[in-house]
Amino acid sequence: MEYTARLLVFDLDGTLVDSKEDLANAVNVALESFDLPPLSKPVIYSYVGDGASALILRALPPEDADLLPKVLDRFLAYYQRHLLDSTRAYPGVVGALRKWAGIYRMAVLTNKGVAMSREILSGLSLDGYFFEVRGGDSFGTKKPDPEGLLHILREAGVEARETIMIGDSRNDVLAGKAAGAVTCGVTYGLGASGFLEHPPDFTIDRFPDLFHRIRPI
Repeated sequence: MEYTARLLVFDLDGTLVDSKEDLANAVNVALESFDLPPLSKPVIYSYVGDGASALILRALPPEDADLLPKVLDRFLAYYQRHLLDSTRAYPGVVGALRKWAGIYRMAVLTNKGVAMSREILSGLSLDGYFFEVRGGDSFGTKKPDPEGLLHILREAGVEARETIMIGDSRNDVLAGKAAGAVTCGVTYGLGASGFLEHPPDFTIDRFPDLFHRIRPI
């Protein structure tokens, strides 16, 4: 099935960029700073997607949950300095965005803090493709709440049915469906297992495949 769209709204981590290595390194630096045991990278990857506070809370041993504010501060301070150590755009992202940015309006909606998100996009020369970038601290809620997506729809002057929300996790699917948008799940990201319980309208295995499944209105 082919879908039509005017607006494409992308998640960031696990969708546009592969940032898992830098996130995992920052989590373990923060834990070890408080003499807490480091975690395996696959375990940390499974905790990504709901923002920094949720990531660190999941990484903390339950008996040390009271350390959340301090460990979170340490994580953010370290991660801020190492956002682009190994973070890169997924294969095909740069070429596809370059080809299609003049055809579709594009935005980013992520649960990562907006300042770090913009810094990553700028550092990877991706920022010029998006008319708006919003993060987990841009609104009173994060995905899966549709607040941020509905805001972007209003800013774009586009109907929900003319919009596709693209992401790698259940949060993206739930936010998109709650807003009335079409949802696309990317299977190469971090949270594709969540699609079993919350299936998107369609999935793609490679980023450029998106543009074989859609056409402009």
